[in-house]
Amino acid sequence: MDILYLLIPLSVVLVFAIGAIFWWAVSNGQFEDLEGPAHRILMDDDHPGPDKPGGN
Repeated sequence: MDILYLLIPLSVVLVFAIGAIFWWAVSNGQFEDLEGPAHRILMDDDHPGPDKPGGN
């Protein structure tokens, strides 16, 4: 029973810490463009131009 006096406040602090980190991420725009990196991978230029290394 004594361990509950430690675990309950610790879990409440952990919930607030996770909430604060999530709030920071949302306010700094970390979730603004979720599909952009995936589209950039698919639309990668496989044929290097003359100014890129390996080009003709």
